[in-house]
Amino acid sequence: MTADLLLERLNALGLRRVDRLRLTDNRSVIVSFSRQRVLSLHKGYVLAPDRVLKAIVRFVAAGTPRPLRVAAQHEILTFPVHQDGNGARPPRRTERPRQGDDDALERLGLLFADLNQRHFMGSLPQVPIRLSGRMRTRLGHVTIDDQGSATEIIISRKHLHVHGWDEAAHTLLHEMVHVWQSANGQPVDHGPDFRAKAQEVGVTAAARRWVRGRDRQRALATATSHQPPANI
Repeated sequence: MTADLLLERLNALGLRRVDRLRLTDNRSVIVSFSRQRVLSLHKGYVLAPDRVLKAIVRFVAAGTPRPLRVAAQHEILTFPVHQDGNGARPPRRTERPRQGDDDALERLGLLFADLNQRHFMGSLPQVPIRLSGRMRTRLGHVTIDDQGSATEIIISRKHLHVHGWDEAAHTLLHEMVHVWQSANGQPVDHGPDFRAKAQEVGVTAAARRWVRGRDRQRALATATSHQPPANI
């Protein structure tokens, strides 16, 4: 099925405000709606049943109440878009480590332990941290499995090198708030619970924030994979 045919299905189910549908193969962000009225959707939803497509319509619709949006998010995430024809997830291509990664990851691990004690009373589970050179518009990301558990924190290698350790620590703490949401059975989003906890621990209570690079130029970047109105 082409993107045009899938868009026709979504429109028939009540989709509005979308001018174009773009199919992607992104492993982290599987639903995204841009200000240019472009809906980016993982190609795995091409064969999704109507109940899943209706959830996508509710998720991107303006004015959807938060409880309905959370329920739609759950419906979307439980559909196995990454599975192959045998029901197995294809292996992720391993990103080769770079020189200096070991030292940076050790320092990030120590930061995680320190921030965990200072802001969460040591209650957060230990989550592996990885550096990525593939992030272009995001500073960090937390991976959530099908059971709602945080399995990995990813920090942009470029973000660390360009913006420095203070900004990277801010991003790490932002992602740790998402880990806190997961550990407490909350939806991992940027809703009221996230904003309240973010303000409590002292990080930007939004999906986007301004960061200042070492060259003193300001750049707008995302702090996580969930961007307004929302990316999953």
